[in-house]
Amino acid sequence: MKSRFLQLPFRRGHAGGAAEIDDIDRHIKDKMTQILFTIPGERVNLPDFGCGLYDLLFEGNNQVLVSTARFKIQRALTRWIGDEVEIEGVEVFHEEETLYIQIFYRRLDNRIPDRLEIAYKL
Repeated sequence: MKSRFLQLPFRRGHAGGAAEIDDIDRHIKDKMTQILFTIPGERVNLPDFGCGLYDLLFEGNNQVLVSTARFKIQRALTRWIGDEVEIEGVEVFHEEETLYIQIFYRRLDNRIPDRLEIAYKL
């Protein structure tokens, strides 16, 4: 029997219950995206959850922003999903008003390398 996971972001399914997916790779990427774009303090019962990328919204688009984003991303993912994946690297670069993020990781259960790419418009 295939494992089922809640679809993130959370939403209702066709039958009125919680929407589910059975693709663990998609679920892991959804969890990582949720961590990156949740503002610490946003979740009442888990106030430390998140990464704080939105904190960088009004920072200058320069090398300091890139270094800060890389640090925040690495730290948050290791803390919140480190029991499922090993973060092998985070690359961040900017082009005009867009921050590009590449996260290289391996799921701990199969050790197959994968990556998540995000373009974040500042």
